[in-house]
Amino acid sequence: MASLLLGLALLGGATSEPDARTDGPVRVIFDTDITGDVDDVLALAMLHTLADRRECDLLAVTISKINPLTGPFVDAVNTFYGRGDIPIGVTQDAQRRQSKYLQLVNRRDGDAFRYPHDVLSNESLPDAVTVLRKTLVAQPDRSVVIVQVGLAANLADLVESPADASSSLTGRELVEKKVRLVSVMAGAFEPIIGNDHFLEANVINGIGSMERFARLWPTSVPVIWSGFEIGIAVRYPRESIARDFDYADPHIVPESYLLHSGPNHDRPSWDLTSVLYAVRSDHDYFGLSDPGLVTVEKDGFTRFDPSGDGRDRYLLMNSSQAARVREALRHLVSQPPAVSSNEERP
Repeated sequence: MASLLLGLALLGGATSEPDARTDGPVRVIFDTDITGDVDDVLALAMLHTLADRRECDLLAVTISKINPLTGPFVDAVNTFYGRGDIPIGVTQDAQRRQSKYLQLVNRRDGDAFRYPHDVLSNESLPDAVTVLRKTLVAQPDRSVVIVQVGLAANLADLVESPADASSSLTGRELVEKKVRLVSVMAGAFEPIIGNDHFLEANVINGIGSMERFARLWPTSVPVIWSGFEIGIAVRYPRESIARDFDYADPHIVPESYLLHSGPNHDRPSWDLTSVLYAVRSDHDYFGLSDPGLVTVEKDGFTRFDPSGDGRDRYLLMNSSQAARVREALRHLVSQPPAVSSNEERP
């Protein structure tokens, strides 16, 4: 681990970089494969606490893997943080995945759901691309940051989508007009334990969609990649799960974490780093590579080729930044909701 951080440090800091921040809260769409790993749950909790701090506005959540409990679970998390009305969209064509924690959404204490929610089935939810298009249309030009932490199915389908009832623009035109930045957790851009051809899960579980995303996404809309190496260099501390959530019993975040990872594991913070960059790009938590272009090869390897006018960059992080990132993540994930599920948000 020390050698990884040292290697990243020697690569230097950022050159001039795209900025996700605007004058007000960052307008965020969260595209997640919330099924297998629990870091999606921590990342969604972060977005809610950043919204409580008025640092971001969580516009919508779209889901890029298929499991019948994804929509209800996301609604339960949103409701827990007092935002049960956030639009949710689901994919109709992606990897099906089992989960160790989504079943929490069906648990009851007496006659009531342990974690209240009113989305009871994915069948009641619209298609993810429909939600993405409707959400983008309603936002100011060049104002939206999309955080993609999972398969690229929804964003690849978005950019290929035709005009519809929500907009006469094609998906590509809509992205160019409305999206400011995409913060993606996928790929690997440094050797992983000596392997310089590492195949990362978010890519190999949907190689076709990630290849389409990388190939078709407009060059005018920057893409910032958080590689596998960043998440494993900052792990979410088990001590936080044990100590920092006592203000609510039960609490959907630690309960999900324990079902997935148990009490004796510090989980890599892959998805959380993409959220942190998206909302706090001006906090020097990370450096950035020089510009280039990411392509996805047939086996799922993410190749980065430097190019002065390239659309893509990837996150860099030295040991000092890693310490700051770890502390920020712990505070943001464990922060109590400003409004609980039992209260009404003004």
